[in-house]
Amino acid sequence: MPIEVEAVVIRGKGGPEVLSLDVITIRDPGPSEVRVRVRAAGLNRADTLQRRGFYPAPKGAPADVPGLEFAGEVEAVGEGVFDVKVGDRVMGITAGGGMAQAIVVHERELVRIPEGLDFVQAAAIPEVFMTAFDALFLQGGLGPGKAALLHAAASGIGTAGAQLAHAVGARAFGTLRSPEKLARLEGFGFEALVVAKEKRFEDELRAVLPGGADVILDTVGAAYLEQNLDVLAPRGVLVIIGMMGGTRAEVSLNTLLAKRATIRGSVLRSRPLEEKAALARAFEQQVLPLFESGRCRPVVDEVFPAKEIAAAHVAMEANRNVGKLVVTFG
Repeated sequence: MPIEVEAVVIRGKGGPEVLSLDVITIRDPGPSEVRVRVRAAGLNRADTLQRRGFYPAPKGAPADVPGLEFAGEVEAVGEGVFDVKVGDRVMGITAGGGMAQAIVVHERELVRIPEGLDFVQAAAIPEVFMTAFDALFLQGGLGPGKAALLHAAASGIGTAGAQLAHAVGARAFGTLRSPEKLARLEGFGFEALVVAKEKRFEDELRAVLPGGADVILDTVGAAYLEQNLDVLAPRGVLVIIGMMGGTRAEVSLNTLLAKRATIRGSVLRSRPLEEKAALARAFEQQVLPLFESGRCRPVVDEVFPAKEIAAAHVAMEANRNVGKLVVTFG
């Protein structure tokens, strides 16, 4: 039977004050679907953009309940579910609705939680580690000995990408805007970090990485496009996953052609089921063992109970965190 649960609900466009904790109805799982009792959910920049009206939920996702990742336990399964059972500890990405006490998803979107991790730690994994894994390795071709440049190094994506690169023998470099975060980034695998000043970082980066970056993972977008192409290695790959620095920029075709470079755009949220399922399986096979061996770890900066969701959004927009902010549900 359908159940009633508490969920974070967006009541109009605006600041954190438009968020409330309300009761919603969650349906029973259909064929190949699973209902997960959510214990914790990671907060992402996309959630704040959706609240402000800049990033609407894609078709099929709830328009007023944010949340792109979750961790919890299976509490009900639909017909034809074979890979998970009631009681299993799981985590996953979703197009929306993760900020609720329960969510219904397709079983193929789920990934088991590694042994030794609690729900809060698990909730800090899916969006950032799956995004970094997909962009750096599956799209960018990162491998041993190659160099990765990670913008927003102190973010969840940055700390995840650096760990993944280091774990496979690649070199990780990062940029950030807040020098006070430098000391907090020790131990994540960065070979060097550059503080971007006036949106410029290329001279300092070339000094530590004269051959250029083989893969660049960029959350900034337009404001960094020229600089990214400047520091990209020949035959390098620039993967753009965010647009915090704008959506339009000019490209030097001379540089692009001379370097035989590739520019790719990527987003997880709106991908079809088949693509998400394929990513989940590759992640489970190639990345989960890194958590189990201790070579990678989730990075949780602060935890908020769901009733303090407005405070969590304030913290996210203050940009003081290193790693993830996580919201818990009772």
